[in-house]
Amino acid sequence: MTSPITTSALEPSSTTGLNLENVLYEKKCSIAYVTVDRPKVLNALSTSTWTDLKAAFEDAKADTSVRGVILTGTGDKAFIAGADIGELAHLDTYEAEESSRFGQGVLDLIENLGKPVIAAINGFALGGGCETAMACTMRISVEHARFGQPEVKLGLLPGGGGTQRLPRLVGKGRALQLILTGETISAQEAYRIGLVNEVVSADSLIGRAETILKQVAANAPIAVKFSLDAANKGMETSQSAGLALEAAYFGICAASEDKKEGTSAFLEKRAPRFQGR
Repeated sequence: MTSPITTSALEPSSTTGLNLENVLYEKKCSIAYVTVDRPKVLNALSTSTWTDLKAAFEDAKADTSVRGVILTGTGDKAFIAGADIGELAHLDTYEAEESSRFGQGVLDLIENLGKPVIAAINGFALGGGCETAMACTMRISVEHARFGQPEVKLGLLPGGGGTQRLPRLVGKGRALQLILTGETISAQEAYRIGLVNEVVSADSLIGRAETILKQVAANAPIAVKFSLDAANKGMETSQSAGLALEAAYFGICAASEDKKEGTSAFLEKRAPRFQGR
């Protein structure tokens, strides 16, 4: 099967120079495309896959020409179906905790990239796959996708942030129902409870994600970065502390060249030309 990347608009692409075994990584104009490429195991997350994801997202973060990232999976069956159970079955206590912390670190990188990351969910998003999607800025899903945190069925609990991000996204009660029962839900139910932003047809999945990222890329990079940071950090603190952080970032943006360009362009009735400064 081919990667969903090939369904996007034909635009000049660039190679990244990264030697990745389980992840396809490509850049087109201002968008980086990260595709988990293990279709024989439904794009399950092994240690080497986590390592590849970390390398790809570190590159996307460092590349100032990249304004957003689309994360998806190869094929039409799975976004990421979960952890690699064959690998997981042999972990002892220390190894399991280290594995959990490493995966959490990769997802923290994705969540705090400073650029929007859209999960283009093309199939199963279970366990670590659901956790990976939740670390993204937004989630766009195909109609046949399924979501869940079934770790309790394996004698485990979510280890990639599921017990923390899911309650923040859908509320404690709904989150615990999913975590404690291990049930899977449809894309429409995931949309109803706020787990995904939109549900689209399979043939429009990547295109819709590209459209959103192009809308974001038209705005000031500094303002986008600080908006993401304020929202993410604000979720971890009190509202009053979050408001103080927002005001501080507002002040920083007000002193930027982008703010001067944005306000000037508005008053002159022309499109702004932001430079990210």
